Amino acid sequence: MKSLLLAAVCLALAASCMGQTADTDQATNDDVQKYFAITHSHDMMQKTLAAMIKPLHQMAHEQCQKDKDKLPADCEARLNKVLDDMVNQMPMDEMLQATVPVYAKYFTKGDIDAMIAFYSAPTGQKLLREMPAIMADSMQAAMPIMRKTIERIQAREQQEFAGMTRGAAKKPAADSN
Repeated sequence: MKSLLLAAVCLALAASCMGQTADTDQATNDDVQKYFAITHSHDMMQKTLAAMIKPLHQMAHEQCQKDKDKLPADCEARLNKVLDDMVNQMPMDEMLQATVPVYAKYFTKGDIDAMIAFYSAPTGQKLLREMPAIMADSMQAAMPIMRKTIERIQAREQQEFAGMTRGAAKKPAADSN
């Protein structure tokens, strides 16, 4: 679940990077800050995470139901608290500031200006308003696929681990001579 939350944060950061021009002057930190301001990047990240918490809670519910015989009765409440705490303690401003040089590295001043123009227009503003819900719905749609994949990977890891431990038990101890 932590990796899903981390993926959600990365998607929230990446969701606001579109547009390009042929300009070759690298964007400055100030250009990127202006872009972040026009795209409401901080608020966008918060709204996206808030919208994605519902599918994460659903996943916690399903996991607790699946293993309810082995888990305490308050399993779901405890997992939900952990998820909520992770979202609430996410250092949004610090994370955004860490990405400023990355954006400046990959985008030119012309790119940033074009993105600002797009996100200043009504369609860009609509995209910004709808993006958290789009991300949440997308995550909910992808959740069954992700769950199957995670379960398959976990089963394979368990098989590999079991094979390694069986192999280690059969291997004779090395001579100390």
